[in-house]
Amino acid sequence: HLEEDTARSLHNSQSPISNLQSISNDQFPKDGETLKIAKLKNENSLVDFNRAGVPLMELVTEPVIHTALEAGNFARELQLLLKYLDISEANMEKGEMRVEANISVSKDGTLGTKVEVKNINSFKAVEKAIAFEALRHIELLEKGESVVQETRGWNENKEETFSQRLKEESHDYRYFPDPDLPKLLISEIPEFGIEKLKSSLPILPSEKRESYKNSFGLKDADIEIYVKDLMWGDYFESVAKLLDNKDLYQLASNYITSDLKSTIPPEHFVEVVKMIDSGEISSRGAKDLLKTLQEEGGEPKKIAEERDLLQKSNVDELKIIVKEIIDTNKVAVEEYKNGKIASLQFLVGQGMKATKGSGNPQVLKSLFEELLK
Repeated sequence: HLEEDTARSLHNSQSPISNLQSISNDQFPKDGETLKIAKLKNENSLVDFNRAGVPLMELVTEPVIHTALEAGNFARELQLLLKYLDISEANMEKGEMRVEANISVSKDGTLGTKVEVKNINSFKAVEKAIAFEALRHIELLEKGESVVQETRGWNENKEETFSQRLKEESHDYRYFPDPDLPKLLISEIPEFGIEKLKSSLPILPSEKRESYKNSFGLKDADIEIYVKDLMWGDYFESVAKLLDNKDLYQLASNYITSDLKSTIPPEHFVEVVKMIDSGEISSRGAKDLLKTLQEEGGEPKKIAEERDLLQKSNVDELKIIVKEIIDTNKVAVEEYKNGKIASLQFLVGQGMKATKGSGNPQVLKSLFEELLK
């Protein structure tokens, strides 16, 4: 089950999970924080009471998660959902979200003996702890031994679980209802208006993914970047709106995800993308230009001209260079004429070198092919 430091509840009874079935929520018990314990390397611990009394919401899922990877992905998706709904940043390192996994294994689909693992403070640790514990259960059962219902901790350094305390029945958890706080069934309160609240929800991660796929045709890796980082998602959408060309959306995204460490004005980025598409600037030149724009700012076309980043595509000018390369590279020329295609790439490379990277490689290739017929 998952815990999240907030008294507010999620707006839907099922949390969408990318490429996985929806995970049903069993209940949302309200709880309160007590303290935070930080383990030190010398076996001592620090006890932090700063969050004592902070309202806590515990989300308990039905036992429908079947693998460690599914559990990790569900936790990641839940964190995204909490962020999109502006409930919490759900930062696990800050203790704003915690995961406590209940694990059992069986052969016939029935529920086995449950073991709870605490102290899980990262998504990778969720997957590792569950995988370790499931394997431990299997090894016990294969030896004919029983799994003991207990609470175990997760040792991040050793990447293994360890026993903390035994729990035989649910009453050992010491849960009891507050007599002054009757159970609140929100769906039965007429004034609550759950359908109205649903209609007021912002776009959710699953809907965002679908939008990026259907509207922009982006590859999955890029979609995940934009879904998880709303700042870059908004930036891409601003760029796409200015481009208004479905054939250039993925090209633009390639440079956003690989070459932008900070944003530049969307209109300047769009200008660079159009220069790439038209062949005015090479990919290498575009990378240099984007680096300069991030560090110094300025007008893309002006900077490209000043720094000689624009590709030379004038056939007459390039033909002079190509002829000189042919005259000074007799061996490569002869090899190409004898069928060695790699020699043509060598000659084009010499052309790029002679033009200091500013020659249009496609024009150079065509000229070599034409003059070496």
